[in-house]
Amino acid sequence: MSLHRNPKALLTPAMHSVLERMTRAGLMPLHALTPEQARTAYNAGAGVLELPVRPMARVEDFHVTTRDGYALPVRLVAPSKEVLPVLVYFHGGGFTIGNIETHDGLCRQLAHYAHCAVLSVDYRLAPEHKFPTAVEDAWDAVQWVVHHGTERGLNVCQIAVGGDSAGGTLSAVCAILARDAGVSVALQLLFYPGTMARQNTDSHRRFAHGFVLEEAHITYFFNHYIRTPADRDDWRFAPLDGHDETGYPVDLSGVAPAWLGLAECDPLVDEGVQYADRLRMAGVPVDLEIYKGVVHEFIKMGRAIPEAALCHADAARALKHAFKETER
Repeated sequence: MSLHRNPKALLTPAMHSVLERMTRAGLMPLHALTPEQARTAYNAGAGVLELPVRPMARVEDFHVTTRDGYALPVRLVAPSKEVLPVLVYFHGGGFTIGNIETHDGLCRQLAHYAHCAVLSVDYRLAPEHKFPTAVEDAWDAVQWVVHHGTERGLNVCQIAVGGDSAGGTLSAVCAILARDAGVSVALQLLFYPGTMARQNTDSHRRFAHGFVLEEAHITYFFNHYIRTPADRDDWRFAPLDGHDETGYPVDLSGVAPAWLGLAECDPLVDEGVQYADRLRMAGVPVDLEIYKGVVHEFIKMGRAIPEAALCHADAARALKHAFKETER
């Protein structure tokens, strides 16, 4: 990654303008709020910079039952009523904030451009539900698609998993669980995923303050999410360097092909690159895109940041290609 003396100089003019407006707004930082207050604040601002919400031929809210009997809310959006491939999508928010509504616009963009269905999953959040509840909800949602997706007009032979930030972590974990369970996944679509046990890379230091996702936010989220410090070393928290039951880093061979979309000015960019490298070393096909001059969360800033729409199109192209490959 670029080692610039002034990291703010790396920002595009449009991105710099957005950050200036955020600063002038003078909003209380999320890490200074209670989780409930943080959710309310995030919900209120989630759609401000997003592209207009696309109409969909199908928008269906329902529940799937998890392993502990919880009725897990999900939303299915699709651009047509035909049988379509499906992307199971997990929203970002540090495992603490975010929901189906905050990422509805993004899911519709992906559904439109990839011409697939998207099942958005409202997994349970911390601190009310700590690690590994989010992982279990995510995997239960994938398994529901495998076993019951045809009942909703989904092509269960063409399944992808995807998510942004914490949702990217869940997607990477589900790709590993799918391999272990013998479930075929066409693609893992990872927008700036968190993958490391400890946040000590150069990019975490370089972009710790003033780039939307701050070091204080990450600490706040993870303190709510993990039960004990030992959870950090669990591969389901840190698929890059977390350990499995043998005490070694989890094996990544044989997992689904990956597409990673990273932001250059993001604390998570280095660990995203490192995860792409580990996947490649394990023989996994990887497509890595780094969007210059933008920050974490940029894919939800399409009204102001042209790179958001570019990223949507790139991700959708990867999905279409992966689904086409499964037809062979």
